[in-house]
Amino acid sequence: MPRLVMKFGGTSVADLARIRGAAEKVRREVERGYDVAVVVSAMAGKTNELVAWVRDTHTLYDAREYDAVVASGENVTAGLMALTLQEMGVPARSWQGWQVPLRTNSAHGAARIESIETGRLIQKFGEGLHAVIAGFQGISPEGRVTTLGRGGSDTSAVAFAAALEAERCDIYTDVDGVYTTDPRITKKAKKLARVSYEEMLELAGAGAKVLQTRSVELAMRYKVPLQVLSSFSDEPGTLVCEEEEIMESRVVSGIAFARDEAQVTVSGVQDRPGIAAGIFGPLSEAGVNVDMIVQNVSAEGVTDMTFTVPADDIPRATRALEAARESAGLGFARIETNDNVAKVSIVGVGMRSHSGVAHRMFAALAAEGVNIKAITTSEIKVSVLIDRKYLELAVQALHDAFELDKAS
Repeated sequence: MPRLVMKFGGTSVADLARIRGAAEKVRREVERGYDVAVVVSAMAGKTNELVAWVRDTHTLYDAREYDAVVASGENVTAGLMALTLQEMGVPARSWQGWQVPLRTNSAHGAARIESIETGRLIQKFGEGLHAVIAGFQGISPEGRVTTLGRGGSDTSAVAFAAALEAERCDIYTDVDGVYTTDPRITKKAKKLARVSYEEMLELAGAGAKVLQTRSVELAMRYKVPLQVLSSFSDEPGTLVCEEEEIMESRVVSGIAFARDEAQVTVSGVQDRPGIAAGIFGPLSEAGVNVDMIVQNVSAEGVTDMTFTVPADDIPRATRALEAARESAGLGFARIETNDNVAKVSIVGVGMRSHSGVAHRMFAALAAEGVNIKAITTSEIKVSVLIDRKYLELAVQALHDAFELDKAS
């Protein structure tokens, strides 16, 4: 029988009524002839509660015990979903990560999947049982429970779809698909019927919250068709697939944004070979993720280096740089930070074959009086850093400039 993976996020299983609604969707797919593996998140708000309890015990908590506590949210949901399916007449059994097993490395709190042993699951499919799997978790080489980091249930679902050679992985959430931009910003936002893996990866990396970046990377690597659907309606969703499966590539498919960016400028940097490595090496060692980077033209042997980091990482970034200035002899005058900025990105595979896209973007922003602080590009993305107060205006202007209200 064909196999299908169905993943339900926290809002989709927030209480027993919603679990029942999700189970009804599973029952329909079982009746269509699928062997179904259901991957569930913890109930909405439960993971945050568990994390807070751990942090209240001690600021320097044991990461192995953190995982033991935090993984329990998914275990509860998996058991309740299996019970609900059984009550509906669907033979089902819950599985925790270690029972499958889903094997990971030992990076507690941010583990990476190394393998999934599907033999027992497939055996149970043959016996007529459907699987309800606790997402977000696995087991380390030492036999300890691990978690995959926030959004890890999406990653779990795609990994199971790849390992089970499923026909598709359906991600059920509180939105009914991938939109050209956030409908809360502009009412003209349109749902996309299809979007390529590359576009979805860029959109997710640029701030779109629909899918977790690692899950899209996995889907692209193993060519797993992903479908984003609403748990609360039967409306068709958005299929994330290979570019070749899309009839015609749009120049721009969507606009993503991130409010939580911060700008860091290191002034008076000595303009000599190795200085960039001297700045960004300590940031990497401190676990600070650097995004946009701009270096000014050198004057009298010194220059300024500007880059962006997540706003929450400003203290960690400045500490790392100040420490490097003392210990490694980094020559710079001062560090300036600005957390009142936002990143706006346009994404589309059509950029590969169309010229003038960046000019069109910059002209639309200029017409609205929006000043650009930094620019980065990739083959299918252009991102700009702007003052946060202009974020909504910029998104609306770009949505109009690229006529995304006509997207489908």
